Amino acid sequence: MGKKAKKEAEPPCKDVFDPLAIESKKPATAVLMLSSSEEDILTKACEAIYKYADKGDENKSTLVDLGAVEPLSRLISHEDQLVCRNALMALGVMSANNDVKRLLKKLDIIPSVIGKLSPENDVVVHEFSTLCLASLSLEFTCKVKIFESDGLDPLIQLLSSPDPDVKKNSVECVYNLVQDFPSRVALCELNGIPPLLDLLGSEFPVIQQLALRTLESVTAETGARVAFREERGLDRLLELLATKEFSDLHTEALQVISNCLQDSESMLLIRQTGGLEKLLQFVVTAALPDVQMNAAKAISRAAQNNENRKVLHEHDVGRALINLLATDHDGVRTATCQAVAVMSENLACRDSFQNLEGIRVIVPLLSSECVEVREAVALALSSLTSGSQLSAYAVHEVEGDGLLVQQLRDGHPGVAAHAAAVLTNMAAQEALRRSILAHGGMRALAGLLQATDARVLASAALAVAALACDADGRADLRSAGGLPPLIKLLSSRNADVCCNACWAIHVCSNDEPMATEICRLGALEILKEINSSVNRRNKFSEAALQRLLDSNLSVKYSLTGHLSSTNTTADGFYDPGQVQRGERVLTLEELSKQAVNQRRPVIAVNGKPHQLVFEEPAEDKQQDSSSATRSSSVLSKNSGKTLSRAKGKGRREDDKQKDGDESKAQQQEAPEKPWVLPYDAAFHDLVTEAARSVLPLQDQREQYIALAKLVSDTMGGPVDRDKLHCFLWELHLSELKVELQSNIIPIGRIKKGTFYHRALLFKVLADRIGVSCSLVRGDYNRAWNEVRLMEGPLKAPGHLPQALTYTVDLMHTPGQLLRIDSPAAIQYQSI
Repeated sequence: MGKKAKKEAEPPCKDVFDPLAIESKKPATAVLMLSSSEEDILTKACEAIYKYADKGDENKSTLVDLGAVEPLSRLISHEDQLVCRNALMALGVMSANNDVKRLLKKLDIIPSVIGKLSPENDVVVHEFSTLCLASLSLEFTCKVKIFESDGLDPLIQLLSSPDPDVKKNSVECVYNLVQDFPSRVALCELNGIPPLLDLLGSEFPVIQQLALRTLESVTAETGARVAFREERGLDRLLELLATKEFSDLHTEALQVISNCLQDSESMLLIRQTGGLEKLLQFVVTAALPDVQMNAAKAISRAAQNNENRKVLHEHDVGRALINLLATDHDGVRTATCQAVAVMSENLACRDSFQNLEGIRVIVPLLSSECVEVREAVALALSSLTSGSQLSAYAVHEVEGDGLLVQQLRDGHPGVAAHAAAVLTNMAAQEALRRSILAHGGMRALAGLLQATDARVLASAALAVAALACDADGRADLRSAGGLPPLIKLLSSRNADVCCNACWAIHVCSNDEPMATEICRLGALEILKEINSSVNRRNKFSEAALQRLLDSNLSVKYSLTGHLSSTNTTADGFYDPGQVQRGERVLTLEELSKQAVNQRRPVIAVNGKPHQLVFEEPAEDKQQDSSSATRSSSVLSKNSGKTLSRAKGKGRREDDKQKDGDESKAQQQEAPEKPWVLPYDAAFHDLVTEAARSVLPLQDQREQYIALAKLVSDTMGGPVDRDKLHCFLWELHLSELKVELQSNIIPIGRIKKGTFYHRALLFKVLADRIGVSCSLVRGDYNRAWNEVRLMEGPLKAPGHLPQALTYTVDLMHTPGQLLRIDSPAAIQYQSI
């Protein structure tokens, strides 16, 4: 077999170029090269774009305009590792640009980038993948996408990477993710606390700060705080605080500690290890204001728990806080006062602040130019003075009441709300209440009642209630025009505002003139509407309505048809009859201005002589005297004009003009006197007679009988039941209305009265002489009185007397007492 001939080499293909070195200074060329199918060209193009983009934001924007983002997004999944890496480097740098972020989100690149975080890839891929995710995670929708694509787990793993850039990018991305609750929970489940704590030992401050900020967000959750304690995180942070070289990290470390100290378990742990003393010592010795501020915030956060407050008080935290107040820094003072407010919820700590004269340090800060400081000071004082007379007096002693009233006038909502709360606490003491009123406190509160902030309105209404418990406070409120806005607050849909306004109305209705004015302004109708609503009715609205009626018995009887034995009528009481639903009960003055009509007359009670009701001032008498002199002068001028008519028409016109001017001046100088209910001398005599003939009787039953006979004799005597139609009481009342030219008839003028006249007279006479009875209105001009008598053996062993209720007969058999609900009583009450 012959030898095989050697095969000759094939000539190169004619359509293949030798390798070319492409150089270009135009970014458009590099972007164009991204469409190449050759790995070398793609690698060089991606590298060139990376270097170009890394030079500045303007270059990144240029690449976006040239359309580089989409091809780069495809190339990160290229099969060639070098192309993939360089494309990731370019995208990682470019991802800081907002336009790039928007395009990457649209291209749904996040799952692909997360895939590059696997351990198989090199450090450079990890660095720029995490850089890209860190930039994208600033967007909420991207955070959600990263979390849903299971990106948190590989990011936590990379926190332990040997490369500091990977650590920095990873922890930054994790920090952004844990701003949302699901990621915080997931980080604990993925055991992310230990690697975060390890980052505290990094030599790079930016990594340490990001780790601390991440821990601050994570420890907002209870489960994370448990894991943090188990990993001795508190010890690590206290060590960090003790190291002066890490002073730039103290602020963040304190924020994490403040989260952890919310749990009593953390407080117990830090106490057992001696860390609490270190922390409080650090509060005092810290030099940087930001650190001091966060130390105060840590105490405030820890003090939210009652047990923690006790522990902090035992470690003399009050003294540390008072020392902090000496710092001339608004942020420190604000945080410290907030801590004082929380700590003061502990009674012992509140007393401690008082003993340390903390109030003397706090009150002057109300003059601070910083609104936040003033608000925090007012908050602290409201907590310190709550239920503490000593603290309230301490505020007064350093002239705090005047400063607090000034805060009401300044109008800042937060400051005003807390200042009003302090004044409410102080007003519990009569001396302090007078001082607050003297500083114009009620007038300032009247202005706040027109605020728009619900907190201010609720606090102001409560303060009004505290200051209106005496006549001076109510007078100030009324003169300052505070009643209309207060009544308007009753209609508020805010529960606190409505309740506090109801309470203020309840207090203001303590005297009849104020209650009458409140009714006139429409409060009664609003309270009735509130109490008719199942959802809006509350114990305060019910109490306000009841007090308003009890202080205005005329309105109460008109609306409810019932006065109890504890409702004692007085001069000025009147019976306008029962009003229709939705109508307002008119005042006596309003009724007096009506023309005589065919309606049922209003029965009024007034047995006090005029000289005791209205004493005309000497100044008014002088005015009247001078007015009379001027009048006589005018008359003499008029007579002079009559005798000298020849002086001409022009003179008469001048005199008429002058007389008209003088008449107007007289009207202006003599203001209209307030309407006064006429004195009822006949009723006064009846009261005197009742006191003479009824009071001396020892037996209560005999008193009722004697008073009933007096009433009956006064109003026409007994009337047989069958002859009621012949008893012409209506004609008698009509004659009185015509005679008096008024719809208001004094009760003493009635000589023929039926059931409701006699029952009313019985009630008002009984109230004058101190005999107990009630008044009930029935239908069809019926009314009656109910009295209670103790019946049964007084000294029989084992038996107690019973209180029985009777209806008093004033019409048919005057003085007869009819057992309540008996047929005779029912017949008396009905037609």
